[in-house]
Amino acid sequence: MTELPMTYSEPPPPGDDRIDIDVSPRGSLEMLSQLEVDALRRLGSGSAHELFRRCALAVLNSGTTQDDAAAIFERFHDFDIEVLQRTRGVKLRIRNAPGGAFVDGRMIEGIKEHLFAVLRDVVYIATEIHDSKVFDLDSSAGITNAVFHVLRNAGVLTLTRNANLVVCWGGHSISREEYDYSKQVGYVLGLRGLDICTGCGPGAMKGPMKGAAVGHAKQRNNQGRYVGVSEPGIIAAEPPNPMVNRLVILPDIEKRLEGFVRIAHAIVVFPGGVGTIEEILYLLGILLDPANADQRLPVILTGPKGTEYWFEAVDHLLVTSLGEEVRELYEIHVGDPWGVAQSVARGVRAVHQQRLKRGDAFYFNWLLKVPFGYQQPFEPTHARMRALRLTAEAPRHELVADLRRAFSGIVAGNVKEPGIRQIREHGPWELSADPKLLEPLDTLLESFVAKGRMKLNGQDYQPCYRLLR
Repeated sequence: MTELPMTYSEPPPPGDDRIDIDVSPRGSLEMLSQLEVDALRRLGSGSAHELFRRCALAVLNSGTTQDDAAAIFERFHDFDIEVLQRTRGVKLRIRNAPGGAFVDGRMIEGIKEHLFAVLRDVVYIATEIHDSKVFDLDSSAGITNAVFHVLRNAGVLTLTRNANLVVCWGGHSISREEYDYSKQVGYVLGLRGLDICTGCGPGAMKGPMKGAAVGHAKQRNNQGRYVGVSEPGIIAAEPPNPMVNRLVILPDIEKRLEGFVRIAHAIVVFPGGVGTIEEILYLLGILLDPANADQRLPVILTGPKGTEYWFEAVDHLLVTSLGEEVRELYEIHVGDPWGVAQSVARGVRAVHQQRLKRGDAFYFNWLLKVPFGYQQPFEPTHARMRALRLTAEAPRHELVADLRRAFSGIVAGNVKEPGIRQIREHGPWELSADPKLLEPLDTLLESFVAKGRMKLNGQDYQPCYRLLR
């Protein structure tokens, strides 16, 4: 195999430079009615404004090596952003913005696009999802419809008869070798005309997009999509990388995960940390549901040589908790980008044929059943984490749901500001597991700590959890 040379390295942004500026829309919200402008102006106070302020700061802080949300908000405590009304639309007045978002005093165009995408989604979620009576968020169908509408409003869903969107999951804190490998995989996917969707952050969320962009360019494909799917609680730790040209912010992690699986035509998973395991558990729990027995969705776990330990540990946890049959739902390829691309290409052709046969949409998998329990937001607290039932004696659908919540809670304790605050005030989460599950859980989590998968750039990590033996 001829490996793609990937030697480009971005310079670090300036230190503590701060900039004040007014900016006009780019990529979203360029053409607005007065009714829409009024809705944007109402963002000026209350919880919606604070949510927008935090998400906007995360976007402007893109490229940082800091993944501690609380530290970011503290460092830029004087940052503010205001929506200004104009006859033909809106502007944003920004004060004390991070200097890394600017070149010679001008905001980088991609960051400007992401900034207005955040404004679009925060306003849409506040006015059309939460404050509207259109969506019944107490029903499974209502939640799925809300996810669809947010994605459509963001321009993520396109009318196409092609199954070509590959969702890539993986860690934000990875080695250079793993990052280069993710780019190689993205490259061979891009050569096949496949588009990329990730969690939009750094590491394995950025690498496949960069590789695919080269593959697309070699095929003279200037329509490549690089879709970033985030949510307010995690965006500060994983701000959108500059490759993303379609950004969407969903209301919470559960709706974000549902968005991933409904728009995916294949899923490729690179080595990562607890967030990656949360995504795997969510996906496999859905695919194991008998209602989804005939669903086609190729799932490939892959990484460079030297990461075998990661797949062994993950596979051990999955088989111990979910049974041997779970192995039928995924393939593992180590050190083989071309093999990954060939498996994905075969898989998306099968997805294409199934969607044609069943009359389902190519852009959104309406026929996939997502259980209502998987759609319910989980806000971790010490009491809720202690109450999780991590026992092999529990029914499989309950165990996989609680395992997913356990990893979601660790993600919150690692990188989300409310979780970080609770850990600082009350100490680590406590998780109880029976002996059968304790060993694979402990092995997996210890390997994440040892290999630096919990924090960016090998930052010192103090565990936010304690396994009770």
